[in-house]
Amino acid sequence: MGRQIVLDTETTGLSAEGGDRIIEIGCVELLNRKFTGNNLHFYLNPDRDSHEDALKVHGISNEFLRDKPRFGDVVQEVLDYVKGAEIIIHNAAFDVGFLNKELELLGMPTFGSFVEAVTDTLAMAKEMFPGKRNSLNALCDRLGVDNSGRTLHGALLDAELLADVYINLTRGQDALLIDLGAIEGAGQGPVQLDLSQFHLQVLAPNESELAAHGDVLAQLDKASGGNTIWRRDTRDQPQSMA
Repeated sequence: MGRQIVLDTETTGLSAEGGDRIIEIGCVELLNRKFTGNNLHFYLNPDRDSHEDALKVHGISNEFLRDKPRFGDVVQEVLDYVKGAEIIIHNAAFDVGFLNKELELLGMPTFGSFVEAVTDTLAMAKEMFPGKRNSLNALCDRLGVDNSGRTLHGALLDAELLADVYINLTRGQDALLIDLGAIEGAGQGPVQLDLSQFHLQVLAPNESELAAHGDVLAQLDKASGGNTIWRRDTRDQPQSMA
């Protein structure tokens, strides 16, 4: 499954092209869908004040940021950290747009050129829950992720919450892969898997289900002109001697 980085930013406003800047970046590392604790977090001096509306969202004062490093001071550490990973972001276009602008101001290539891929959990959620609210808070409520400590936005906290949301969003499709990835030695060659550890319920078909199955097989056999594999296998079996 590899290395994934869940990323979030806070900004001075909504428009990177209009001169708004990143003031906080938080990253949480997942390895085989497990938290590693190898996180990355910076507050940044944007060389401008936050808009009033933005201040109400993130609560990070302009004074607090005055002595913090600028994006250019930490850019190499950030890029080294995310290099080659799948990046998971909620509403990725927003954060990637800001990251691209910061990199452009430094004369550097776009963010996507440093990472393996960018996955947008907002797009995933809209596909899974069409017509519903899919903000991070709404998804936390829907998926049972505890966000009781989230009174204001904060990049690292939001990244941690989003990591839990992402794991829950994808749990169904990846459950077996998660179990396999957790087995010691997985990813280092063939793994001997003891299937006795899995307890699967066996449901036998009833008469009507068997009849319906037989009808489908008959229709397929008719459509193929009697050349279905199961008919051919039956014909090819040696007849017993009388």
